[in-house]
Amino acid sequence: MTTHTPHFDADVVLIGGGIMSATLGAMLAQQRPEWRVLLLERADALATESSGPWNNAGTGHTGFCELNYMPDPTDAAKPLSMVEQFGRTRAWWDALIADGRLDDGFLHRTPHLDIVFGERDMAYLRRRYETLRAHPAFAEMEYTENPETIREWAPLVMEGRGPESMWGRMAATRHPGGTDVDFGALTRGLVEIVTDAGGEVRYGHEVTRLRRTLAGWTVRGRGSEGRFEIRARRVFVGAGGKALRLLQSARLPEVRGYAVLPVGAAFLRCSDPEVARRLDGKVYGQADIGAPPMSVPHLDRRYVDGADHLLFGPYATFSTKLLKRGRLTDFFTTLRPGNLHVVAAAGLQNLSLVRYLVGQLAASRRAKFAQLQRFYPDADPAQWELVAAGQRAQLVTPDRRRIGVLQQGTELVSGADGTIAGLLGASPGASTAVPIMEELLIRWGIAAAVEPQPNSAKTPVAS
Repeated sequence: MTTHTPHFDADVVLIGGGIMSATLGAMLAQQRPEWRVLLLERADALATESSGPWNNAGTGHTGFCELNYMPDPTDAAKPLSMVEQFGRTRAWWDALIADGRLDDGFLHRTPHLDIVFGERDMAYLRRRYETLRAHPAFAEMEYTENPETIREWAPLVMEGRGPESMWGRMAATRHPGGTDVDFGALTRGLVEIVTDAGGEVRYGHEVTRLRRTLAGWTVRGRGSEGRFEIRARRVFVGAGGKALRLLQSARLPEVRGYAVLPVGAAFLRCSDPEVARRLDGKVYGQADIGAPPMSVPHLDRRYVDGADHLLFGPYATFSTKLLKRGRLTDFFTTLRPGNLHVVAAAGLQNLSLVRYLVGQLAASRRAKFAQLQRFYPDADPAQWELVAAGQRAQLVTPDRRRIGVLQQGTELVSGADGTIAGLLGASPGASTAVPIMEELLIRWGIAAAVEPQPNSAKTPVAS
């Protein structure tokens, strides 16, 4: 009696051409170079959604400046977790750069600052600084309430500010070890590692359904040449806002009751290099009372395609799309009888988010610009344009006590048999891509060598 061996088109299918699929693919190229890796992307290029440089703020999230990671100034758990995870990510990037497999043009050293106004926020920032300085990763952080020191750190922020009585007292922290990351360029570089190892990328391939077989998965979808069907041993769903819908189509019990809420963003952008060069760093502030954590205002110097820019925001937008290039029906396709009550409960518990969104949508351009002028009083409206950023799908998970909980961050979900996994949620996923994919490779039973070798010198970050 002969045993039929199923034919597979790929050992692993990666769905979505963003930073997560690129990271996993590059790790597989290192760990399992004999595997056939196939990446499917619905667009005609890589990193067109959340990984694109204008669809995110480019912050290498370490906890140096993200005040929303530490609402209690005495609790450093989240910043310490973030700096550790980003450190592991950086170590892997640096090892690839040292080996000549990845160009370092995507990464720039950029100080991370906080600037706050008023006695309440100054007291908070001072206490936060005192807490963080006790940990080695934050030893280089500085604190000041001196306007002249703030002027040295961020001259553009102080230009045209006028007397203290007009703006109130200020305080600031600065950490010189921050980074600005072009995740789009990084994604393209990592995918090149995949293709150099024999992997394949197919553009214009939108996956619409996943079906389990006796030995693996059937990946179905539509492309420019009609419908396609691909047989794979394993599948990773890195499709951003569409990931939940695909995992639902796979009838994965691990996502039963899960839901997503679409939240978009826009930024003001200045591409005048003379203005951009007057800010050395990323300047984060404190969100308004009652505003959600994702609304923290920040003024960022960006390095994209070899040019300097400034980016300020975010300003919340709303659409039922789950991708920037998605469809208005996207959100509704994720609704199920088992998650309707979860979505409703999360919405009722986050009415401040609803009010914030309504206020943001109703705000005029003049009102938006006034928020920028709090950080850059001399800003010239003629030099700034409003640009749409990426569309996010905030994860909502079932909860026994609260029914539904809006999650901040990302969650790796994998099937019990270890043949399918997906990433749900939003920021700061890109900055923690390596620990997330390392965890997936462990679940898949693959040794993940993501640490640089002992003799590998740390590659300096471009300035």
